[in-house]
Amino acid sequence: MTLAKDTLKIGIVAGEHSGDILGSQLIEELSKSREIKLFGVGGPKIESLGLESMFDFKHLQIMGLIEPLLNYKQLTSNRKKLIKTFTENNIDIFIGIDSPDFNIGIHKVLKKQNVCKNIQLVSPSVWGWRQGRIKNIKKFIDHTICLFDFEHKFYVSKKHSSSHLGHPLADIHSKDDEQIIGEYSLDPRMNFIAILPGSRESEINHMMPTYIDFMKLQIKSDLNTFFLIPVADDAAKLNIENHLSKVNLPFLIKKDATKDFLSLSKKSVITSGTASLEAALLNAGPVICYKTNPINFSIISSMLKVKFIGLPNLLLKKEAYPELLQAKCTGNLIFDVMHSHHFEDLSYDLKLALKGDGFAETASKILNLN
Repeated sequence: MTLAKDTLKIGIVAGEHSGDILGSQLIEELSKSREIKLFGVGGPKIESLGLESMFDFKHLQIMGLIEPLLNYKQLTSNRKKLIKTFTENNIDIFIGIDSPDFNIGIHKVLKKQNVCKNIQLVSPSVWGWRQGRIKNIKKFIDHTICLFDFEHKFYVSKKHSSSHLGHPLADIHSKDDEQIIGEYSLDPRMNFIAILPGSRESEINHMMPTYIDFMKLQIKSDLNTFFLIPVADDAAKLNIENHLSKVNLPFLIKKDATKDFLSLSKKSVITSGTASLEAALLNAGPVICYKTNPINFSIISSMLKVKFIGLPNLLLKKEAYPELLQAKCTGNLIFDVMHSHHFEDLSYDLKLALKGDGFAETASKILNLN
């Protein structure tokens, strides 16, 4: 099929704040050369471009192997609604952003019915675990847009159409400490440590008790410590505040403050994900942590094909930043490695590794898909 020459009808699914940002940037670039009409679900940034979300995108913020099973009925219902809308409106392109296990079901139906071109923005971690998924990716997805070059090279080796967009964090720069301190009315004499437990409810509930154990130890060691906790939304803020209400610790929680808080912090405790990369780029010395329920971890760890889980370590091909997983993810060990590990400033090397084609070239490739 060929893409329509007038209004480009795009189906889109973004279930995370990071995906909402990426999707909005790609849509903005596509809209420079074509009229765009959007269908599907996304966050506030994509909605600001004209999308009327069919349901709250937070309904897709489900992780692991157990949670999707517990929410199977809702996920299946939402997927069917999206497919119905996409087929009825005869969309030209479907862009699934992250959420690979949810989106592959949409890709599959749309490809079998020859409805549209299927694009996956943000590669699933097929290079790292569950490599058998490459069969369905090649079969049902026309093009995968990768944030990292090692992902693109993996697809090239598997003869799947892909491109290296690059990562938006490639151009990130620290803000001035004095400016941040003034903006948030902070005490410049304090030793700031950023705490990022994640954005999903399940992540926060798994990680915060361990992080609180670390915070207690840190305060005993240094009474001048002050914890900075950036959050993505009000739900995460309330959840974290509920965990912290049971202890007496000095902290500040703010929405949309990740860059500011990491810029100000010399050390940080991060739940594995994009935040670990941002912390490394801003030289915030991340201790990368991950903990989930034992069944999830047992299954996931048995399928892993890589040595590291932290994005900065994957990019640098070494454990430049300590990783504490599952049983090793304790308050005591976080405290020990934070104070014993020598954190280097590797931001230059990381930024080089993150450069890619950019949104303009990526949009052009989408519009010219055969």
